[in-house]
Formats: sequence, C-alpha cells, structure tokens
Amino acid sequence: MTQELVDLRKSILEGRYADALAIVDELEGMSRQAILRNIQSFLLRLLIHLIKNQVEQRLTNSWANSIRSSIREIKKLNLQDNKTSYYVKPDEWEAMLEDEFEEAIYLASEEVMEGNYSPSQLAAIANKKQIITDALKLLVLTYNYSPKELSTVINEILSQLPGGKDWIDRI
Repeated sequence: MTQELVDLRKSILEGRYADALAIVDELEGMSRQAILRNIQSFLLRLLIHLIKNQVEQRLTNSWANSIRSSIREIKKLNLQDNKTSYYVKPDEWEAMLEDEFEEAIYLASEEVMEGNYSPSQLAAIANKKQIITDALKLLVLTYNYSPKELSTVINEILSQLPGGKDWIDRI
C-alpha cells in the first residue's frame, strides 16, 4: 500500500488525475478485501463453535463468549464508514457460510470430542443445514440491534442451542 500512496501523490502533483483516481479505486478495493477477509475469519470462528456446540450437545462459557464476540466484531466490521450501508448484505451471508464450512469442519475436528473425529467423520455427524441456520439467525441480529443490545439478544439465541438452557442457568 505504501507504493500506491507514493504513486497517488506523484499522480496528483503531476496533474494526472485519471491515474490518481484509478489508484484511489485500487486502494478502496484493497481496503474492502481486507475487511471481507476479517469478516471471514470471524465467520470461521463462529462456525467452529457452532459445530462444537451441536456435536457435543453442550455450551461452554468460552464457546458462548467466542460466538458472541464474533458476532459483535462482524457487526463492527460490516458497517461501512458512511454508517448507512454494509459490506455484506443480509442475503449474502449464506454463500459466505457455505464457503467457510469445510474449513470450519477441519479446524473443529481438532477440538470436538478431544479430536476423536476425523474431518470426514465430523462432516458426516454435523448437521450443516442447522449450523448455517443458527449462524444466519445470529448474523441477522447485526442489522437490527445496537452494539449495546446485541449481547443480550445473542444470549437469548444461545440459550436455545443444545446445552443452552444449562449454560444460561450458570451465568
């Protein structure tokens, strides 16, 4: 990015405004891609913990905190600087979750039931459709609730997951 800024400065100083605008467009694209990569990493973390929850039929404080913080971070990242539009629209999440699901299975297989399942075994056990549905329920909250309200509403949804009733009684 440093070279792009040098080129931008040079283009402006030399009056090559079309070149400068092309560099600005390139920088905007790079910024958008970086934000989307960050969002994808939080989606991956979200899916891993939803897989663990579903297969182990329990919810730990650590998993709940990871799910909650993933959703909160996605909310922050997804809102564009203009505060009125989003990088990822509500109807785009499912495709992104589908893209990350296989990697989430691989990573979760190291942790679920102390690593006793191979990725293919875990993929056969996990109900992909339900996990994606649960993730979508959580992601849609990011459009409808303020950051202050979000944790409480997420906890309500977490309490409906396997082991959620026991978990909510402990907190």
